[in-house]
Amino acid sequence: MRRPVELPHAYRLLNHGPTVLVTCAHAGQRNIMAAAWNMALDFNPPKIAIVIDKNTYTRELIEASGSFGVNIPCRAQKDIVMQVGSCSGRDWLAKPEHDKFNAFGLQTFFGAEIEAPMLEGCVGWLECKVIPEPHNQSTYDLFLAEVVAAWADDRVFSEGRWHFEGHDELRTLHYIAGGMFLTTGETLS
Repeated sequence: MRRPVELPHAYRLLNHGPTVLVTCAHAGQRNIMAAAWNMALDFNPPKIAIVIDKNTYTRELIEASGSFGVNIPCRAQKDIVMQVGSCSGRDWLAKPEHDKFNAFGLQTFFGAEIEAPMLEGCVGWLECKVIPEPHNQSTYDLFLAEVVAAWADDRVFSEGRWHFEGHDELRTLHYIAGGMFLTTGETLS
């Protein structure tokens, strides 16, 4: 079940390096894309960094709205990650399906603080508001954002930490190129 994560612990959702799905929305348009280059930056307030290429439809919507969602997919969603990461949201604008969510049958829910939809079935979710850094954005495609709300699936994240034992299909994905992923492994103390 989806449970709120205390904001000072939100960084723990990303600090193990998972591939994420970025969701965004503006003026009735929405999109989703895969992103492997992301990281936690700070605790209080929690901040993240993520690379969003200047040629993506996602970036266009993020720049217009000033916000985005970070969805942490699991092993069971590997095919979804490949599907949404292998095509542009612009490809769907002229099609009857209208967007990747409809085209791939993706179920969503609305968060508390931003307009972007959040993807059902993930194991973690962060709602983010862009911290404007025009130089970083234009030169490095690097976006900084403050996390304004966070949730996690309590089957694999509770008391501020991940615990995947017994839930192999819920292990997070780590993209290593060429259509290949690793999943989060054994927890050591």
